[in-house]
Amino acid sequence: MSDFLSDYTSGGKAGSNTSSGTGPAPKRRYRIAFNAPVILAFTALSFAAMLSNYLTGGIANRLLFITRHGSMLNPLTWLRMFTYVLGHSSFEHWLSNFLIILIVGPMIEEKYGSRRTLVLILVTTFATAAVNNLLFHTGLIGASGVAFALILLSSFASYQEGTAPATLILVAVLYIGREVVNGLTADSISQFAHIVGGFIGCAAGFALNQAKAHDAK
Repeated sequence: MSDFLSDYTSGGKAGSNTSSGTGPAPKRRYRIAFNAPVILAFTALSFAAMLSNYLTGGIANRLLFITRHGSMLNPLTWLRMFTYVLGHSSFEHWLSNFLIILIVGPMIEEKYGSRRTLVLILVTTFATAAVNNLLFHTGLIGASGVAFALILLSSFASYQEGTAPATLILVAVLYIGREVVNGLTADSISQFAHIVGGFIGCAAGFALNQAKAHDAK
């Protein structure tokens, strides 16, 4: 008992100092993590495009950020088929798209990687513009198609080979169905971009998950 008391009064204190170190524990430092570089860069570029359009009184959108049917011999026609996705008609239009992209996009990029996320954005952008320019003669602007592609792709988060995710079915019925109905009664061009983006998101989801399953084998 006396040994125990002596250990407590002398050695015990020394032991407590040893376990706690010679000084106070260093404070944990927090830093900003750029967890989704493609999505963040996409957001920054689009915000810069919207700002440039505001500063030029709408000239930037008319010159660079609206795609429409035109001569394929004009280099600007090809350029606009990619840059239109950066432009938006108003801050509310930009915010409605990028709230979705910033919520869903990082999860997609972390799951599938930055390269595949960039490819998805580029393919959705070009495919939507190509079909729009072939079928319609009105302009197309904004990232609505990309936002809906990411929404549909996010429903594959728990995808397993040989199954059809119930979330995918619900999202497809609710979103794509709504856009089809709205396209018949309202702004058919805007809804068309949503529909094309949604189908590309579905196709990309199946393709990416098949590739991921193949890589795992």
